[in-house]
Amino acid sequence: MSDDGVRLAVYDVGDPDAPVVMAVHGFASSGVLNWFHSGWTRDLTRAGYRVLALDQRGHGRSGKPHDPLQFTTERLAADVLGVLDAHLVDEAVLLGYSLGARVGWHLARTDAHRFPRVVLGGLPSGDPLQGFDLRAARAFARSRTPVEDRLTRTYIEMAAGIRDNDLLSLIALVEGMRGGVQPDAADPPRQPVLIAAGDRDPVRHDSDALAAATPLGVFLEIPDRDHFSAPTSRVFREKAIGFLGASA
Repeated sequence: MSDDGVRLAVYDVGDPDAPVVMAVHGFASSGVLNWFHSGWTRDLTRAGYRVLALDQRGHGRSGKPHDPLQFTTERLAADVLGVLDAHLVDEAVLLGYSLGARVGWHLARTDAHRFPRVVLGGLPSGDPLQGFDLRAARAFARSRTPVEDRLTRTYIEMAAGIRDNDLLSLIALVEGMRGGVQPDAADPPRQPVLIAAGDRDPVRHDSDALAAATPLGVFLEIPDRDHFSAPTSRVFREKAIGFLGASA
C-alpha cells in the first residue's frame, strides 16, 4: 500500500538472499508483460539475481486512480522506494523501461545511494507526451470516438489493446506527468548507467544523448527493434546482465 492509499501489486522472484534488481515497467504495460513474458526475470534469476517488479499505479493489478494529482514522477518514484522499504531492501540495481526509465532516471539522481547501478531502456529526453490530446483520448475511452492525432492514437490504441487496462486512469497519468520532472542532460546521474534503445525507436537519439551526458553512461543500440519490441530483445537482456555483473 502506497502512502497515499493506492494498492501496489508486487512480484518477488529468485533467491531472497541474492542481489536485488528493482524492475519498473513502461506505459500501459505491467510487471508481468514487461519483465516476465519477455524473459527478463528468467534470465536475471539464472544470473543470480532476485527480481522485485511492481505494477506501477494505473497499471496491471495495482490501483487505478483517475486523479491526475496522483500521477507525478515524484509520486511514481515514491512507490518504487515504498516497495523496497516494504521488502526491507536498502540497495538494488534499478531496471526501467520507457515510463519506468523516466522514473528510474529521477531515482538515480535523487536516491543514488540506493541504486548504485542503473539500466534504462527507451528513455526520451524532455516531455514526450506534451502533444498528447487529452480531450480526444478521453472521448475514445468513453465512446471509442476515433482519434485524429497520430501520437495520441498510437498510445491510446496500444493501451486499449491490453486486457484490463483502465484508459481513464492511464490518461490521468499522462496529464499528471506533463510539465513535471523530465530527464535532463544537464543534470545526469553520477553512478554507472546503461541506456538502451532500439535502432528503430524514435527516442534512440535522445537516449544516446542522455547516455553521452552521463559521466559513467554507456549507450546500447538494440538491433532490429522499435520502442515497443525492444524489451523482448535477447541482445538487450544479455548486455544488461553483463553490465550488472561488471559491478561485482
